[in-house]
Amino acid sequence: MASHIVGYPRMGPKRELKFALESFWDGKSSAEDLEKVATDLRASIWKQMADAGIKYIPSNTFSYYDQVLDTTAMLGAVPERYSWTGGEIGFSTYFSMARGNATVPAMEMTKWFDTNYHFIVPELGPNTKFSYSSHKAVNEYKEAKALGVETVPVLVGPVSYLLLSKPAKGVEKSFPLLSLLSSVLPVYKEVIAELKAAGATWIQFDEPTLVLDLDSHQLAAFSAAYTELEPALSGLNVLVETYFADIPAESYKTLTSLNSVTAYGFDLIRGAKTLDLVKSAGFPSGKYLFAGVVDGRNIWADDLAASLSTLASLEAVVGKDKLVVSTSCSLMHTAVDLVNETKLDSEIKSWLAFAAQKVVEVNALAKALAGQKDEAYFAANAAAQASRRSSPRVTNEEVQKAAAALKGSDHRRATNVSARLDAQQKKLNLPVLPTTTIGSFPQTVELRRVRREYKANKISEEEYVSAIKEEISKVVKIQEELDIDVLVHGEPERNDMVEYFGEQLSGFAFTANGWVQSYGSRCVKPPIIYGDVSRPNPMTVFWSKTAQSMTSRPMKGMLTGPVTILNWSFVRNDQPRFETCYQIALAIKKEVEDLEAGGIQVIQIDEAALREGLPLRKAEHDFYLDWAVHSFRITNCGVQDTTQIHTHMCYSNFNDIIHSIINMDADVITIENSRSDEKLLSVFREGVKYGAGIGPGVYDIHSPRIPSAEEIADRINKMLAVLDTNILWVNPDCGLKTRKYTEVKPALTNMVSAAKLIRTQLASAK
Repeated sequence: MASHIVGYPRMGPKRELKFALESFWDGKSSAEDLEKVATDLRASIWKQMADAGIKYIPSNTFSYYDQVLDTTAMLGAVPERYSWTGGEIGFSTYFSMARGNATVPAMEMTKWFDTNYHFIVPELGPNTKFSYSSHKAVNEYKEAKALGVETVPVLVGPVSYLLLSKPAKGVEKSFPLLSLLSSVLPVYKEVIAELKAAGATWIQFDEPTLVLDLDSHQLAAFSAAYTELEPALSGLNVLVETYFADIPAESYKTLTSLNSVTAYGFDLIRGAKTLDLVKSAGFPSGKYLFAGVVDGRNIWADDLAASLSTLASLEAVVGKDKLVVSTSCSLMHTAVDLVNETKLDSEIKSWLAFAAQKVVEVNALAKALAGQKDEAYFAANAAAQASRRSSPRVTNEEVQKAAAALKGSDHRRATNVSARLDAQQKKLNLPVLPTTTIGSFPQTVELRRVRREYKANKISEEEYVSAIKEEISKVVKIQEELDIDVLVHGEPERNDMVEYFGEQLSGFAFTANGWVQSYGSRCVKPPIIYGDVSRPNPMTVFWSKTAQSMTSRPMKGMLTGPVTILNWSFVRNDQPRFETCYQIALAIKKEVEDLEAGGIQVIQIDEAALREGLPLRKAEHDFYLDWAVHSFRITNCGVQDTTQIHTHMCYSNFNDIIHSIINMDADVITIENSRSDEKLLSVFREGVKYGAGIGPGVYDIHSPRIPSAEEIADRINKMLAVLDTNILWVNPDCGLKTRKYTEVKPALTNMVSAAKLIRTQLASAK
C-alpha cells in the first residue's frame, strides 16, 4: 500500500526561509545566500518524507512567494509594466510582480480559496505572450533526484491557472480567460517533455477549481486541456489533485473520464460527500485513488481507526493495489513539527499532529492497510482520542448555555445606521473625508525585543508597561503631527491580532513555533481552540484608555472579530464551527461593552477573514453568512447610538457578499481596494446603495512603494464618483505592522495631503 503527501510547509521549522527572504529584500544578503537556504530546506523536506517511507513525494511545491506566481513565471506571463525583456525570469522580476518596486505597483493578491494563504493573481489578456520562462519544476525534480529521492513534480493545472486569473488592466472584464488555453498548453508540453527527459515517471496537476460550481463550458475546458496534453503525457502516470471541498458529481464525471489521467486525488475531510460519490457513481477500473484522509488544514491528530475504516471501504471499490493514502491537501496550511513545542501542555499536545507527524500518520495508515499495522502506535492514538473526548477542560456548561440562548434574536442595534451616524457626528465632529489608519503601526526590532523579554521574564511588568506606553505615546504624536482625524494606538502590545486575544480567552492553547505561511515571508501562529470559549478578564481596555488619555482626538479601541478569530485559528473539530463562533462573539461583546464604559467612542471590530471563510459551493453560502454576520452583530448590539462601530476587511473578493456586509450593520467599514484595481468600486457603479461609512483603501500597504499625494487624490475622486461625500473615509488598505517608518510616514503624509486637497476642492465647488 502506497502513501502520498500533496505538499509540505516551505518556511522551515524555524522560519528559515522567512528570514532569508527578508534579508535579501533588505539588501543584506545575496541571491546566492537565499538560494542556499532554499536548497537546504528542500533537501531536508525530501529526506524527511523519504525516511518516513512516503512513496509519492512531491517536488516543485517549494516557493519563494506562491505557487501561482511560480506558474506565471513558468509561462512568462509577466505584465508589461515590469519591463521584462525575456529569458529566464530572475528574482528582480519575480519579486517586483509580488511586491511592487519603486516605480510600479505589485500585482493583486487574494486569498487561496477559503484559506488564510494568499496568491498573486495572474493578469492576462488577448495580447499576453506565453513562453517557457522558468525551469523551476524541472530543476527541483533534478535536484531531488541527485539526492537519491524520486519525486512527483507538481504543477498548477492549466485550467485552474486560467480560472484563477483575471483580465489585465485595459482588457474587457468579460474577456474569456479560458480562450487562452491553447496558448498556455504549448508551454506545459515543454515542461512535461523536460520532466520526462529527466526521468520523471509521475506528474501531479493541482486542479482545485474542480471543487467549485463550474458550468459546462468550464468543465469542457478540462476535457479539452487533458485531451490536448495526452500525447505529451504518454508514458507518464498523471495525478490530478483536488482539495478543500467535495467534488460535484458533474466535475467527478468529467475528471474520471479523462483518458490521459492515471490517478485522482480527493479531499475526504472537507469533501465527505466525495466518499459517497466514489462508492455510488463508480470508479474507473485500473485507475488510482489518492485518498486524502489525513487533514492537511488542521492540527488534530488523525483518528486512525476511523481513517482505516474509510480506507477499507474504499479498498473494496478501487482495489487494494490502486488505493494510495494521502493528505487532504498540502500540509503548508498546518504547522511544521510538534517536536518543537517543548512548553505545550502535555495533555493537549497528545491530541495534536503537525506536518511532520501527519507524514508519519499517512505512512502508518498505508502500512496498516498492507497488513503491517503498528499496534502500539494505533493504541496510543486511540488513547489520545479518548482523552480528548472525555477531558473536563473542553466543556464549560455556562458558556454552552449562553450560546444556546442566542437563538431567537438577530441582535441588531435598535436605531438605523443613518440616525446613528448623525448622533456620532454630533459627538465626534469629524471633517468631510475623515482620515484614519487600520490599527497597527510598524513593529520595530526594539518593540519585538521588549515583548520577547517580557514573555521570557527578563524584564518586569512595570518595565514592560512603561515601554509600551512610550511606544503608544510615539505613535499618537506621529498621527497628531500628520493631522490624522481618528487615531489608533498602534497595537505595540500585540504580536498578532488573533494570538493576542486568544491568549486572554479560555479554551485556547498556544504554540511556540506553530508558524504557518500567509503570504511571501509573512507567517502567522494560529491559536488552537480546544474547548469552550469565554473571557475571564478585560483584554484591551487598559491600553485603549491609556492611549485615549494622550490625545483629545478620537482613539479607536481595536478588537478582532469572532469570525476572524475563528477562521485564523486551528478550530476544534468536535462541534460545528458556528457554535464556537457564537461563543467567541459573546466574549468580544463583553469587551466592547467595557471599552464603551471606559470612554472609548470609536471601536473597531476587525473581520478581515469573514469572506475567507465563505464555503466554496454556492449552496452553502447562505448558512455560513447567516451565522457569520450574526456573530458580528452580537458583539456590538448593546452599545449606544453615539458609539461608532468600525470593522475592517482585506484581500478577498467582496463584491459577491456586499449585501451581507451591509447586513453586518457596522457604522463604518474600511476595506481593501487599491491592490485589486479598485474592483470593490464596481459594485457601487452597478447600483448597490451603501448608507454606512466606508473607507476603500487608498494605497497598498503590502508593498514598500510610497504612493504620491496626486495618485491618492485620484483614487479618492474615483471613489467619490460612486459614493456619497458624507460617508467616505480615507485610509490605507490594511494595518502597517509589516512596513517601516521610513515608508509609513511619507505615505500617510501624502494620504492626509490628498484628503485635504479634495476637501478644499469640494468646498470651493459648493
